[in-house]
Amino acid sequence: MLPAAKIRAALAKPFLPVVFFFAGVTYDTVTLTRIDRLLDNLILLFYLSLLGLLIVLTGRSELGRNAPAEPDGAGSDVMQLLDRARPYYSKVIQFLLGGLFSAYTIFYSRSASLTTTAVFFAVLVAFLVANEFLRDRLSSVRLLVTLYALVTFCFFTFFLPVLTGLMNTAVFLLGAVVSGLVTLRVVELIYQGVRDHSRKEVLLTSAPAIGTIVILVGFYFLNWIPPVPLSLKFGGIYHKIAKADDRYQLSFEKAWYQFWKRSDDPFRGEDPVYCFTAVFAPVDLRTTIYHHWQYRPESGEQARPFMTADRIPISISGGRAAGYRAYTVKQSLNPGDWRVDVETEDGRVVGRVTFRVEERIGELPELRTITY
Repeated sequence: MLPAAKIRAALAKPFLPVVFFFAGVTYDTVTLTRIDRLLDNLILLFYLSLLGLLIVLTGRSELGRNAPAEPDGAGSDVMQLLDRARPYYSKVIQFLLGGLFSAYTIFYSRSASLTTTAVFFAVLVAFLVANEFLRDRLSSVRLLVTLYALVTFCFFTFFLPVLTGLMNTAVFLLGAVVSGLVTLRVVELIYQGVRDHSRKEVLLTSAPAIGTIVILVGFYFLNWIPPVPLSLKFGGIYHKIAKADDRYQLSFEKAWYQFWKRSDDPFRGEDPVYCFTAVFAPVDLRTTIYHHWQYRPESGEQARPFMTADRIPISISGGRAAGYRAYTVKQSLNPGDWRVDVETEDGRVVGRVTFRVEERIGELPELRTITY
């Protein structure tokens, strides 16, 4: 068998797409280190630009009006090249969508937590997986425009805070508006120069995409979108915290066999309780986060909700790869289940530290210390 035939036979095997899928996600996980890295953002911008161009070409191809009536000269050469490349449009579009959804899944996973913010992350994972099965449907202009609105929205949600150093509702809504305008421009280019199209046709093509952006804005106000570009790098509960030079010394109970333990859970005794967190934020981003202390007292009622005990603001600044370090302290916590939600000003959860408070029996054991 010739080498080319062997390659085609290997690519036809059903397990290879799965291998390529996990290999691509693994590669992105290793290489996409920081959400504020210039090169990564430039690559994503290139993907978005090329994807928009291919959607325009696919749309015009579907309309049957992508070639001039009497092509000549350099224009004719370009149109002939585009015509020869047309069978590969869907494959390249699928590759670009896969790259974008993979990058977004990685970035948003670092900001998602096991709270309502997991909803949007689950949506991204679903689209990342579904993209592997969409090749036959990637000639539908409405579907392509809707997917383009989604990937553009995801990009501007974290890119504008990175670019401006601001993170608030106004910046988020600006990103949604920019995403809508870019998507509408793509639709406009699809129909540009086409004389016999109706306004209704343009609206029907644009409506699902704009509807998607409106739904995602609703997700934001429901606190379902992870607070990118912030992410919780580390968090724990401690008996004592001290700072030496540029390192924090974190002291907690730890038996010799508890090699996995990194903080006090459960926390025993009536000593002051320290919650230490390290939150990553991009360079030049300054914002306020909160340690939201919540308590669920011991009770026979299993579904009893957590109650707010305190919500303490912390001003943070970005740039440190291991996260901006800060802690808050509470005195004499009642026995029961506790958690500290690290929240943005609008209530989205960056991360959560959970622990249980129990009464101490016997003397305080020797504390172990780690540094961060």
